[in-house]
Amino acid sequence: MPRTGERGGPQTRARISEAATRLFLERGFDTVTVAEVAREAGVSSVTVFKHFPRKEDLLLDRTVDAVELLRAAVRDRTPGVDVTESLRGTALRLVDGRHPLSGVDERSVPFFRTVAASPALVARAREIAADLQHTLTEELAHDPAFEGDGPLLAAFFIAGYATVLMETARRLIAGEPPSSVVDDHRARVEHLFVALRSGVAPRA
Repeated sequence: MPRTGERGGPQTRARISEAATRLFLERGFDTVTVAEVAREAGVSSVTVFKHFPRKEDLLLDRTVDAVELLRAAVRDRTPGVDVTESLRGTALRLVDGRHPLSGVDERSVPFFRTVAASPALVARAREIAADLQHTLTEELAHDPAFEGDGPLLAAFFIAGYATVLMETARRLIAGEPPSSVVDDHRARVEHLFVALRSGVAPRA
């Protein structure tokens, strides 16, 4: 029998995610079991796996948000705005809003430390990056402006954005205050798009 409150849909998912994040940041990812997360959230292990098929996704739980942002950048861009500029606008809005996916949210420091300390999380983060690259490639396949260059842009953008994030994570883990990292992070995002536009640009 499911425990009381297990049938909560998004609320249950959020409760599980919050409990898992708290435990992982306090004790480290590899030392916490799914059963402990379930007890902390007041649900069964079966319910945890229903919402999060992989333990790693309990902490790396913003993949759906990232997918939606990529798709919106391609599908919902303003007429006359090319994909590269739309992706740039999305990336800069994340930075300026201190969104968790930007890497410059002050709360990201313990998150970065936890991920860096776990080979399983590092491996899963790489898999997610590959999945995001595939998603963007699929979206660009419908854009005639790229005529075969979509996979290149997707690969360069995802790898470049990950590189910017990793450098920011390294500096934050080393103890630099977020306030001193943000401007440089934003400048590196801008430089990424200068490189993308020079290297892979839509045909006229």
